[in-house]
Amino acid sequence: MYRSSEEAGILDYCRENNITFFAYMILEQGALSGKYNTQNPLPAGSGRGETYNKILPQIEELNNAMGEIGTNKNASVAQIAIAWAIEKNTLPIIGVTKVSQVEYAIRAAEIKLSGEEIEKIESLAAKAGVDTRGSWEQSMI
Repeated sequence: MYRSSEEAGILDYCRENNITFFAYMILEQGALSGKYNTQNPLPAGSGRGETYNKILPQIEELNNAMGEIGTNKNASVAQIAIAWAIEKNTLPIIGVTKVSQVEYAIRAAEIKLSGEEIEKIESLAAKAGVDTRGSWEQSMI
């Protein structure tokens, strides 16, 4: 949801110069995984819960839209988020703890999103108005 690398032209520069851009926190600590929502928040008292539970109402429409796109592609919300990052010509860094999660990510890499689907995801992310920039990150624009 924090796309300053794209907005500042860094992704374009990397693409033009054949540089791999590593994208991190694609799933926003699980908030964009489809696993959590306002009815099923992240664990209370956890760092992830403290950070993301307050924004779940703002990103619910985005998660729902990615769920709809996923339904049409036999994929999950998380796989659609990963596929979006790949479509943006980035190499997403995805934390995994199980072999099944690696297989899941491989499937996400095979998903092709249409221009309309990408536009929908991006417009809903912008509409959510959430700034997930880490406290350690400097603004790029």
